[in-house]
Amino acid sequence: MAAIGTVESLWRYPVKSMAGETLDEAFVGFAGVYGDRLYAFKSSLGDVVFPYFTGREQAQMLRFRPRFREPARAAKPGCWAEALKESPSLNPCFDDPDGLDLEILAPDGAVFAVDDPALPGRLTAGVAEAHDLTLLRSERALTDCRPLSLISLQTVAQLAAELGQEVDPRRFRANLYLDLADAAGFAEDEFVGGSFKIGEQVRIAVVDRDPRCKMITLDPETGEMDPKLLQKVGRGHGGRAGVYGVVLQEGLVRPGDAVTPL
Repeated sequence: MAAIGTVESLWRYPVKSMAGETLDEAFVGFAGVYGDRLYAFKSSLGDVVFPYFTGREQAQMLRFRPRFREPARAAKPGCWAEALKESPSLNPCFDDPDGLDLEILAPDGAVFAVDDPALPGRLTAGVAEAHDLTLLRSERALTDCRPLSLISLQTVAQLAAELGQEVDPRRFRANLYLDLADAAGFAEDEFVGGSFKIGEQVRIAVVDRDPRCKMITLDPETGEMDPKLLQKVGRGHGGRAGVYGVVLQEGLVRPGDAVTPL
């Protein structure tokens, strides 16, 4: 089949609910984008299903910016080239954990190691509830649902038109932003139940529409809340925008890669 669009941009979020980073190349594996939601903070007030401390409790968390100390090592598994020689479907090993060390840039310019005992106090500053935070690290992306999230620029543009105001695409915190050319908004909903190829290597199956929550109400630059976008998605689109995918074949993805139905 012919391509229906391209990858406009790639994003990962090294710490759950903190700012994301755009990538020139991403390794998309069975566990998600390499380095995505690698860390999260568990709250003593969380429940067994969702134990995390996120922007729902502290909107300013979105303004903390994680960065890998060795970006090249954090780009893909260290043995990916060797795994690819063996088989495109062979799951490569993860890199040495030391190669995925993070530091966090706070909104005021202060820098913390991700495991700095002072960081939880900075994250909970101004929050009324007494959250006791514990740092979690996982080789599997600590996402809310599926390992990969996608949304089209056309969907973002339609929501902006419906609201009559600009909508920052970063509010949706997707891994892949797709340009579906002449398609209408929410065209990616038609992917559910199907699969497609991205670039030359990656194949994904789309399994569900993405249910939205308070996170899309938060301005990624200021943390200020505006409920209108969530209200529009809820009332006009069943509370969902974008889709979730699972990876059928791992590989590298770059901006500009073709999106081709299978």
